[in-house]
Amino acid sequence: MYRLMYRFGYTPWDKVLPDELAEIITGPKALPAGRALDMGSGNGTKAIFMATHGWRVTGVEAIPRAVTESRNRASKVGVNIDFREGDVARLEALGLDPGYTLIFDFGCYHGLDGAQRLAYARGVNSLAADGATLLLMGFTKAAPPVSAPVTEMDLRDRFEPDWSLAWSHPDKSQGTTAMVRAAAYWYRLVKR
Repeated sequence: MYRLMYRFGYTPWDKVLPDELAEIITGPKALPAGRALDMGSGNGTKAIFMATHGWRVTGVEAIPRAVTESRNRASKVGVNIDFREGDVARLEALGLDPGYTLIFDFGCYHGLDGAQRLAYARGVNSLAADGATLLLMGFTKAAPPVSAPVTEMDLRDRFEPDWSLAWSHPDKSQGTTAMVRAAAYWYRLVKR
């Protein structure tokens, strides 16, 4: 489905810059710039935003066309981002070095099945620095491509005891029609 959407240039999620990400990067309580891992980085919109604010960013995306577009966009803006073609449920195959202080996911996790979510959590856990933040937007209602809704319980089952849930709330931006229809929710977890 996503390959087809990228082929036709229909990627509404790439046009959204969520308030939650902007707050963590530029808000009054912004995290200090460090290393960020953008899971399912799409055409690179969010990765480029982070990089232009001093973050060293790695973007992971499974769609080759999106990776190529990301690299082109980053080059035009003049930022250096490590875009990798790969599977977020197989992070160990990418040879990434641990120590990420921010892991960002704008609608990638909710498209994974149970086994993939577990592998995703293991990969994120192995790459995150102590005290790292995982900022994740997920759909809470079943709607394609969601195999199972994202809930606090689901995240706790996969990420605890290594992570704790700092907060969660419904999406306020109403960024895309799909986000509204599938009741998008934001979750912030912190690695212990």
